[in-house]
Amino acid sequence: MQITNSILSAGLSAFQSGQQRVDQAASAIASASKPMPDNSQAVADITEQLIQLKVGEHSAKVGARVIQSADEVLGTLIDTQA
Repeated sequence: MQITNSILSAGLSAFQSGQQRVDQAASAIASASKPMPDNSQAVADITEQLIQLKVGEHSAKVGARVIQSADEVLGTLIDTQA
């Protein structure tokens, strides 16, 4: 019986994509100038980056959960074959 790793690859890809998004947003937040009350564009930029940070976090969590599920399925298949 041949087992493909497409689910594992999809989970890893989602995790890496989420991690990359988190890294980019964190870098943008760290390099942003301090927002002043009269500078609404700077506040909007930081707010957007905080949203991207949260989206990246959720994407990485989903990828990790897919990897975990693929691992459990693979373990069940191996146990069944043994």
